[in-house]
Amino acid sequence: MNRIKVLIVDDSAFYRQTILGILKTSPRLDVIGAVPNGSEAIRFVSRSKPDVITLDLEMPTMDGFTFLRWLMTNMPLPVVVISSRSESNNVFKALEWGAVDFIAKPTQRASLEIMNLRAELVSKVETAATISSDKLRLKHKTASIEAAVPVVPAGGRDTGSVRVVAIGASTGGPPAVQSIITKLPKDFPAAVIVAQHMPPGFTLYFAERLGKFALLPVKEAASSDRLEPGRVYISPGGYHMQLHSTPNGVQIGLKSRTDSDKYAPSVDQMMISAAEIYGDKVLGILLTGMGSDGKLGMRTIKEKGGATIAEAEETCVVFGMPKEAIGVGVVDKVLPLNQIPIEVVRQCLA
Repeated sequence: MNRIKVLIVDDSAFYRQTILGILKTSPRLDVIGAVPNGSEAIRFVSRSKPDVITLDLEMPTMDGFTFLRWLMTNMPLPVVVISSRSESNNVFKALEWGAVDFIAKPTQRASLEIMNLRAELVSKVETAATISSDKLRLKHKTASIEAAVPVVPAGGRDTGSVRVVAIGASTGGPPAVQSIITKLPKDFPAAVIVAQHMPPGFTLYFAERLGKFALLPVKEAASSDRLEPGRVYISPGGYHMQLHSTPNGVQIGLKSRTDSDKYAPSVDQMMISAAEIYGDKVLGILLTGMGSDGKLGMRTIKEKGGATIAEAEETCVVFGMPKEAIGVGVVDKVLPLNQIPIEVVRQCLA
């Protein structure tokens, strides 16, 4: 198997060496360069094409965001952003412009904290290497015209039977989730719950950013939030969102991740809890992502009589999670991303 060629772009010599040390622990990865800014990155990729780039955003001479726009326009390559939590807004801009994933920089230069990121960073770089340039071109083109696509109108239809829309996503998910949430009409009758694989500290900014573009109120979910129709709840990074029936209505509970949890938030746990309470009034949606999280949740929704949708391979950045659910026969419809909000509105306002 050919080794994956990686370019590191970061203005900090410390982080360049740290990332290099982490990536060298994988026999599949070969770091072929490390440069301090976007200008040098352009020169490097023009002569020595890497398979994957790790990218800092705040750099002198040419920042990472400017470099990313140049890259996706001229020679699309998979990019994993490595950024501090203080740059969260820029992270989501970068994802919209074509970066496939991100990882949070350690808040301190403690060796233990850095080494705890090793498995996550190696996994995300190896996953990024599987994404074709054609997928990146499509992702960049779609993001560029996203603002011009009108919200699907409600058209005065009666409220359907769906009371909760449960959306799960991982790699490539933030722009995909945004493309659905921002097309829901302001009189949308169901609650929307979202489990997006994301580290702690970023989901608040994700919710705030969605709220700027959506017609529905969007918030990072908090423990004891009451689930209300026409609102969007984002599961906080590092926690599992679970629904609970109480005398005061259905409320959100947050469960801290354990050492054995592969993903937090878990799509499975969110979907299963929704199906246990709402039965056949749940619509489950599984978007782009690596792994199998969501397969059990979609199965439970189907067993309780609910409906399920999976994103089609043609628009998935990574066709992992949807493929797993489709493979076990728990998906009603497989749709490209641009058709999913139309189907959601049809089922919820039919």
